[in-house]
Amino acid sequence: MGSADQNDYYRKALDSLGRAVFVVAPDFRILAANRTARARRGAPEGRSCYEIFHGRLEPCLECPVAEVLQTGRQVVRKMRGPLREEAEGLCLQATPILGERGEVEAVTVLDVDLAALGSLENELQRSNAFLRNLIMSSVDAVIAADMKGKILIFNEAAAAISGYSIEEALSSLNIRQFYPGDMAREVMRKLRSDDYGGKGKLKSYQVDCLRKDGTLVPISLSAAIVYEGGREVASVGFFHDLREKIEMERRLQKTQIQLLQAEKMASLGKLAAGVAHQLNNPLGGITLYAQLMLEEYALDEAAESDLRRILDDAERCRNTIRELLEFARQTRQEIRLNDLNHALSQTLFLLENQSLFHNIEIVKELDPSLPKVPSDVQQLNHVFMNIILNAAEAMEGHGQLRVKTSRSEDGRFAVIQISDTGPGIPEDVLPHIFEPFFTTKEEGKGTGLGLSLVYGIIENHEGKIQVSSEPGKGATFSIYLPLAARAEKE
Repeated sequence: MGSADQNDYYRKALDSLGRAVFVVAPDFRILAANRTARARRGAPEGRSCYEIFHGRLEPCLECPVAEVLQTGRQVVRKMRGPLREEAEGLCLQATPILGERGEVEAVTVLDVDLAALGSLENELQRSNAFLRNLIMSSVDAVIAADMKGKILIFNEAAAAISGYSIEEALSSLNIRQFYPGDMAREVMRKLRSDDYGGKGKLKSYQVDCLRKDGTLVPISLSAAIVYEGGREVASVGFFHDLREKIEMERRLQKTQIQLLQAEKMASLGKLAAGVAHQLNNPLGGITLYAQLMLEEYALDEAAESDLRRILDDAERCRNTIRELLEFARQTRQEIRLNDLNHALSQTLFLLENQSLFHNIEIVKELDPSLPKVPSDVQQLNHVFMNIILNAAEAMEGHGQLRVKTSRSEDGRFAVIQISDTGPGIPEDVLPHIFEPFFTTKEEGKGTGLGLSLVYGIIENHEGKIQVSSEPGKGATFSIYLPLAARAEKE
């Protein structure tokens, strides 16, 4: 394209503007004007600007062209004088045209509609106010910082998550203080990579943020780099607090486990009840006829010993069936107010003289102010005995057994804690210990029903049981029993 064609395009571009454009020489003569200027003022070329704009015979005292010629910088000035009827609300923008050596060769003058500019400014202010309100009311934290880490934007959600006030953040907080360790550098590395949502972007990246008090908050971070002319000038991040989500997931998982456990217990309860009733009849016959033989026949010592062994084994079977029936909740529950301290002391009295407990130190921390608890004391004795025996077996007869009673912080529950100094429960075993028939004992040494029965009894008392354990540091069973019975609550 030749210079003539280029000049023609420049002229057409100026003519297409809706504002008047003049080119003024250093002696204030108008050198050129676009179509809008000529339509308003005729043919202004060759005439002075002060004559065209203000009807004067000499330059104005506040002439923007004169100021541009003197300073070499752009000037915007409100118009005065009778330029035309619509002159009110207009101003002139004077811009220098520089030569090769930086001197002002001419000045371009453009008339600007102040009313339109004011309208645009008001609209911009409204847009900025809306954007600010949008950022400040966001449920997620919004933080923007320059490339040195100075905070530029910090909304109320960011203050809630971080523990810093908005004033603190904007005045003294560096974005690097919002991350633990070298995590801020890691976030910027990912932002500059193409692998995490595209260059300059980072989507749903889980990271911990450091609060003012030193605690960590799990966050889902979506961030972007702000560019200006291809240069990094700032970064902005949207921080979604994951604490509530993680807690809900934890509760949901716990509830799912409890539902599964309850389903297993219900199914096994029906099976156990049926099996128990079927076994009771033949066991009754075995016991009856063995007893008759002992009473009606004169037997030698060896035969009598064998019959008594049959009776003992039959009694053991009856006890197992009784356990199954209790597990199936077929036995009648008798709820009365009972002293848990007394019940625990009774259980320990029965056990502590057994050979298994000879080398076990028993420590009792029983709260004398603990109120009586609505419960079936026979079933609770079974719970205490089962857990204490398990603890003694885990310690292999050597160690310390600690039994403690107290009241929960909210005052609603009586708390029984039974701790041992055994090897602890492996992490992979812990979630399964209350499952029916689950046992880590050798074949023939355990049915796996003990803790399932314990779980069922505590659930039937509207209580809860929890287990904590560290390998090599023993285990603690914590039982929570409500101090108000169901009927009282209803």
